[in-house]
Amino acid sequence: MIDHQRTPLFSALLEHVQRQPHQFHIPGHKKGEGMERGFKSFIGDNALSIDLINIAPLDDLHQPTGVIGEAQRLAALAFGAEYTLFSVQGTSGAIMTMIMTVCGPGDKIIVPRNLHKSILSAIIFSGAKPVFVSPERDKKLGIDHGISVRSVKKAIEMHPDAKAVLVINPTYFGVCTNLQAMVETAHRYRIPVLVDEAHGALLHFHDKLPMSAMQAGADMAATSMHKLGGSLTQSSLLHVREGLVSVKRAQTLFSMLTTTSTSYILLASLDAARKNLATRGREMAERTIRLAQEARRKINEIPGLFCFGEEILWTETAYDFDPTKLTIHVRGLGMTGYEAENRLRDRHNLEVELSDLYNILCLITPADTEESIAVLLRSLEELAKERGSGRQAAERDIRLPDIPQLSLTPRDAFYGDTEKIPFRESAGRIIAESIYVYPPGIPILLPGEVIGERHIDYIADHLEVGLPVKGPEDLTLREVKVIVEANAIF
Repeated sequence: MIDHQRTPLFSALLEHVQRQPHQFHIPGHKKGEGMERGFKSFIGDNALSIDLINIAPLDDLHQPTGVIGEAQRLAALAFGAEYTLFSVQGTSGAIMTMIMTVCGPGDKIIVPRNLHKSILSAIIFSGAKPVFVSPERDKKLGIDHGISVRSVKKAIEMHPDAKAVLVINPTYFGVCTNLQAMVETAHRYRIPVLVDEAHGALLHFHDKLPMSAMQAGADMAATSMHKLGGSLTQSSLLHVREGLVSVKRAQTLFSMLTTTSTSYILLASLDAARKNLATRGREMAERTIRLAQEARRKINEIPGLFCFGEEILWTETAYDFDPTKLTIHVRGLGMTGYEAENRLRDRHNLEVELSDLYNILCLITPADTEESIAVLLRSLEELAKERGSGRQAAERDIRLPDIPQLSLTPRDAFYGDTEKIPFRESAGRIIAESIYVYPPGIPILLPGEVIGERHIDYIADHLEVGLPVKGPEDLTLREVKVIVEANAIF
């Protein structure tokens, strides 16, 4: 019988602390006694007492046969997976594990162009060759949705030897593609589907939320419990379904990518968060959805602001959405999202999740209350009054240039012989680093791609208006790192 009231790992830690064993092992602070006094006082005795390592009574994350293994099995049952691994390397570590489980040097993987840096890192480490699929762009809102089933099917037909399809679902803004149809499409070709589910910890626990990766039949999914599920920062889950992927290989890769000094505080927080979601998840999600929907309704009554809801669901890539994400479009106030974020911080002591050219994103979670929502609404109302409405922020052309030609695998480019040259003179050269422009946060150039004049112009235009450029070693982009070209031999 499944008993989700149990917390095998957390309970084992508490029992261990009650025994008060004499510690002659790391960590060297030994329950805080060897620590700076002010820091110890702030953190507290309880937390420091369970900052332990993999001694026998507490099991070992790298070879779990005891309480960690039991806690992971309960998490798998809670999320509808066959196996679940606890990650203390964040969702980034889980994503890298997914990709490296199925891809080796030269293997193709179908990935969305708006990939997270952890996806690129795994592609570089594994030596895989990415096959990029462009996400759908919402021109009105200036945000990217997911990738379509149709585009993935086309990519598979062109590359039937692909080792996996990776999907970001939901997007940062809570928008979902038809994941079940995508899984069914890939599985017809015996290709596994890996899901970056960083922003979907609550999905599995309420039928008013989009379908979770495991419900859709995905083979692997990386779920950020710390983002929305109630665990501590840097703790995440990796779900696995045996068949098209090997659980044993996933465990091996996971161990290779994970510190041997695993944090038991993070692991215990995953165990406790699983209990909370498994026993109270529906109730927590129901209340969170209600608060978010009420906030959305009231935000849309504020002149100059717009927060999208179900009306966005009319395209193949906007198939469903998570209403707990409040994407607030501020162009009607005559300001950018960056300006709105700074004003909310400086004048109202309020921090948002992110901002871009036209939007700010606010996350409503089970931690929110009627009071916290009231603070948000009051701050937004004052923001609108301060700036006035009816003016539109200057509209910028944020159409992306075409995806460049990939001439080397990202790994070969990253580890190749490189030199730095003036960025303005780099057309035709193979780049050895990444360049992302915000918005929209999609990489313009990745290692191994050929730089074109259109890419230089696009990036230069964004730099001139002060929009952020990330990725290159030289953030001013006076110089760019490219592959050394050998002289011809005659």
